[in-house]
Amino acid sequence: MSILASPRFLPRVMAADAISCAATGAVQLGLTDTLARLTGLPAVLLTGTGLFLLAYAALAAWMARRPVPPRRLIGLVVAGNLAWAVGGVALLASGLGAQTPLGVAWVLAQALVVIALAQLQWMGLRATRPAHGRMAAA
Repeated sequence: MSILASPRFLPRVMAADAISCAATGAVQLGLTDTLARLTGLPAVLLTGTGLFLLAYAALAAWMARRPVPPRRLIGLVVAGNLAWAVGGVALLASGLGAQTPLGVAWVLAQALVVIALAQLQWMGLRATRPAHGRMAAA
């Protein structure tokens, strides 16, 4: 059995997603003013996304603890993670604000992490899809 097909693979990836979002959200909320000054990102953006990340972390942790991962919900998570990455890059490309090099790194680091998580989630979903969802070999 492939590691991707392991019944614990998706829950572990969701746990990693929960941990990374909880940590990022906590930093953004706990150090909003300092982070805004160092990154050039608006404090309101850091606060809003920090709150979102903490709420999402709770949902991801719930999914990680399920005996059978909620496949459709994880599919939405994949799409959401990709949208988060696109949104971050769009923020940087928009020219809005005066992001510092640290701000650019902060946003790009988040984008890279969520792309990696989305890829792992997608691979896990594909490896564990039910047999009736697979095409029979010819």
